[in-house]
Amino acid sequence: MHLPTAFLRVALRRTVLPSSKPSFINFPIRHLSSTTHKMSTIPTPPITPLTPFTPLTPSSIHSNDTDATSVADETESQDGNEEYTPRYIDVGINLTDPMFSGIYHGKQYHESDLEDVISRAKESGCKKLLVTGSDLIESGEALKMATEHPGFIFATVGVHPCSSSQFESPTHLPEDGEEYLQKLKELAMSSPQVGAFGEIGLDYDRLSYADKETQNKWFSRQLDIAVEVGLPLFLHSRAAADDFEKELLKMPRWEKLKGGLVHSFTGTKEEMWKLVNAGLYIGINGCSLKTEENLEVVKEVPLESLMLETDGPWCEIKRTHASAKYLEEAPPIAPTVKNKKWKKGCLVKDRNEPALISNVATVIAKVKGVTTKEVIEAAWENTVKLFSRLDDAPAEKKEE
Repeated sequence: MHLPTAFLRVALRRTVLPSSKPSFINFPIRHLSSTTHKMSTIPTPPITPLTPFTPLTPSSIHSNDTDATSVADETESQDGNEEYTPRYIDVGINLTDPMFSGIYHGKQYHESDLEDVISRAKESGCKKLLVTGSDLIESGEALKMATEHPGFIFATVGVHPCSSSQFESPTHLPEDGEEYLQKLKELAMSSPQVGAFGEIGLDYDRLSYADKETQNKWFSRQLDIAVEVGLPLFLHSRAAADDFEKELLKMPRWEKLKGGLVHSFTGTKEEMWKLVNAGLYIGINGCSLKTEENLEVVKEVPLESLMLETDGPWCEIKRTHASAKYLEEAPPIAPTVKNKKWKKGCLVKDRNEPALISNVATVIAKVKGVTTKEVIEAAWENTVKLFSRLDDAPAEKKEE
């Protein structure tokens, strides 16, 4: 997740989880919500078995209102007389963010349009969404959303590196962090609508939220319980490649994990190849396509290793990005307005959403010199291979 300054801009909320004693998990969080989602309200249907993770090997890999509002053509001709209908899985979307409830910088500008956002996603070819959780409460909110949209929305459960100080609040006693970790594990194992364990990792760009020692400690401990949870990983690495790879790939734990996706990738070619050669997948969004250097990296990401995401409400493709030139002829999906002038059915300027995921696919295809169909289908197959629970829900068969 591309973490904004939401820690500073959202009112504090305290939540007490069901327990025989007051929970230690009474901490400020990033999101303003009118309703507290208690863990006890989340249904616990039988867990769907996961398919084994098969790592890749090297040998197997051969501003104006138009910002973030235009999309590529929804069909392209195949063999001159056959149309292809795209199908997308947005593997990184933050639908629990207050912006989708009409709240910006802590102020309510318009009514919630979350259901409109979900409807536009479906109309634009999204068949499934993986909604990101970045702490215990937000993960619970993501899972509640998934239970309200079964088969379409899935949740991740985990603690973002910038939220890792929550493990040590408020008393900083070891048992507090372990209790938090246990609740996280229980939530991750509570429903087949949980598609991945994460967002976990390291972020050295924002050490003001959590220092290196805290981030590394709880990244390691979350990886430990990920072995028990048995879900693939949804990973975050920012300006921390060496430490990230060292911790993630530790043996024998790495062999027991179910693989993972390094989402919102903005690293170098060398960093990308290390991850790919370890069998990891690479998530591409607008933040991965900002500069010419970014585009050179994306050009080399193997089709067998990429996935598509928006990371909305952030990471839109802007006019100033190097990738914008590839979208000059893309038609708009819907009218776009500023949040102060919100109208039902309109996109919101500077708020990214799943309906715009085709922009990412279009840029990748043009950079790599392949068709958008090749990119979209490769991303689909990679996604359901790793996140197998997303494939268990009914989905359209791809057109031959």
